Amino acid sequence: MTLAMGGLTSLGRIPGAVAQAVPVSVTASLPKRILIVSDAWAPQVNGVVRTYEHLGAALRARGVDLRVIGPAEFRSVALPSYPEIPLVLNAGAALAAKIEEFDPQAVHIPVEGPLGWAARAWCRRNGVGFSTAFHTNFPAYLAVRTPRALRRPVSSASVAMLRRFHAPSHHIYVAAPSIEAQLRDWGFANRIVRLSRGVNFDQFNPGAERPATADGPVMLYVGRVAPEKNIEAFLKLDLPGRKVVVGDGPSLPALRARYPEVEFRGVLTGKPLADAYRAADVFVFPSRTDTFGNVVIEALASGLPVAAYDTPGPRDIIAGDPLLGAIDDDLGRAVRRALAAPGTRADRFAVTKVRYSWDEVARVFHTHAAEIQR
Repeated sequence: MTLAMGGLTSLGRIPGAVAQAVPVSVTASLPKRILIVSDAWAPQVNGVVRTYEHLGAALRARGVDLRVIGPAEFRSVALPSYPEIPLVLNAGAALAAKIEEFDPQAVHIPVEGPLGWAARAWCRRNGVGFSTAFHTNFPAYLAVRTPRALRRPVSSASVAMLRRFHAPSHHIYVAAPSIEAQLRDWGFANRIVRLSRGVNFDQFNPGAERPATADGPVMLYVGRVAPEKNIEAFLKLDLPGRKVVVGDGPSLPALRARYPEVEFRGVLTGKPLADAYRAADVFVFPSRTDTFGNVVIEALASGLPVAAYDTPGPRDIIAGDPLLGAIDDDLGRAVRRALAAPGTRADRFAVTKVRYSWDEVARVFHTHAAEIQR
């Protein structure tokens, strides 16, 4: 889940963030001061935070003065079912003062949390256009945590809440075509803009080809260890080889006790994370609730074929290309097919490098930010 994280980071100094070596001057037609108000922010580690860290670094390389306002700048309480996630309450006046002090030319609100609602209210009150993004499939997320008898009404209520939140947005960014189709099915009438993701190719690359190990293939998962990630669907697969999990979260203690044969490595970043990808033979992505999956393209850049369910995100990334892996309603079958993928690690790296550039993501974002420029 991506709801409320902490802090304000100087994006120009993020380790591993992608930026152009030579800054690109901002033309007069593009906004120079962009504000992002996000309930999802560092120090929490998740796809939304990483997306805006890298996007922010690439925007700064274009000469943008970027300000990110996150929960650590306000008093907060812990989300009862997710104590590591702070919820900011009654931030309206304090947030308004921060926004007005920065005086942004464009405002982006990526998460439908308390800060997002407060920023939305400020924009509407002051006649300021803003953009939003759809990063978390809340109806699917809530279904995992809701008793079966309540799933339908909870899903309907959450879709209605999402429509209401995004309705006044000038445009909504989505990472993949299938997410756009999902929003249309839910009755979203907004303009929708596709904003893909990028990879730090200096960090994530295949390295040398690795010989097969005697104890079978290494199957890797990287990400939050939480119920909505459906990790147990991967862990209970009866397949030869070794399973490795990189990440932390509320489900970690129980899963570690239940699956002692699995190697749980905790949170890894930088070179240790890149090495974990390179040491694997296949990347397994069991989530059914993600809207993209940044870790999927990191794995592909590292040369790994990917096995996943046939859901939005993996469906768009793999796109039926056997070189990149397999999607299937049977996860075990997807793993077996991915392990038999044609081509080499270098082939997968080459395809990924062509498709996923943070500089291009920043260009698209910056161009569309001009449409809401004050």
